[in-house]
Amino acid sequence: MKLRKIILHTSLIAVFTFLMSCSNGTTTLQNNKSVYEKIKDDGIITIAMEGTWSPWTYHDENDKLVGFDTEIGEEIAKRMGVKATFIEGEWDGLLAGLSSGRYDIMINGVDITPERQEAYDFSIPYAYMKTAIIVNGDNNDIKSFEDLKGKNTANTISSTYAEIAEKYGANVIGVDDLNQTFELLNQKRIDATLNAEVTYYDYLKIHPDTNLKIVALSQDSNLIGIPVKKGNDDLISAINDILTDMKNDGILKRLSEKYFGVDVTS
Repeated sequence: MKLRKIILHTSLIAVFTFLMSCSNGTTTLQNNKSVYEKIKDDGIITIAMEGTWSPWTYHDENDKLVGFDTEIGEEIAKRMGVKATFIEGEWDGLLAGLSSGRYDIMINGVDITPERQEAYDFSIPYAYMKTAIIVNGDNNDIKSFEDLKGKNTANTISSTYAEIAEKYGANVIGVDDLNQTFELLNQKRIDATLNAEVTYYDYLKIHPDTNLKIVALSQDSNLIGIPVKKGNDDLISAINDILTDMKNDGILKRLSEKYFGVDVTS
């Protein structure tokens, strides 16, 4: 009797182990899905952006999320055959969320830099931007990038613009978004800020009476791309194909002219 109980007990353990093995095998297969495969299976692509940086990504008078990058995200999702879900957040947390897998991709005027390429894979560039030094209209001390040394500037801390300002010796004050930056500049609490040239003109369009001016532009253009978590070659390949098609059929140019008034995509 005891022997039969032992055999039965051993058999139950074997069955349980087999079932657990099958279960773990299924989990492993699911976990081994690439981000792109998961996007296609779920029918949703999660896109990170600030939602406070006009004309890239912002809320209109009806509080609807709009902008150049917003429409690019919607077009990418459409051509993938999935739905776009946008998650907004402060700049400093967006790239970290990408690394942790909270978002599938980030579309937010992200400059392609060697440092970022070490941490993320990037799409081909879809826009090209020159960096502008923007100062209060009463400021005559800053005329070049070299003049930033010892001056106070403001940007989101992990942005390319903050890195450039620090490179030229500026003291960078961290802010949450572009609106805070221009507020500090209007109040003369900072000496300058660095940002995309077209961002300044967009701000001027909304605030025509503002007393701000551009005093210098970078010689070279920054390359703007879409970052994804490292190791997702199939997702990058799909995005690159879509961006190439959008460039060839003119949609990128039309969106650029809609939001910037000029073609920044070539």
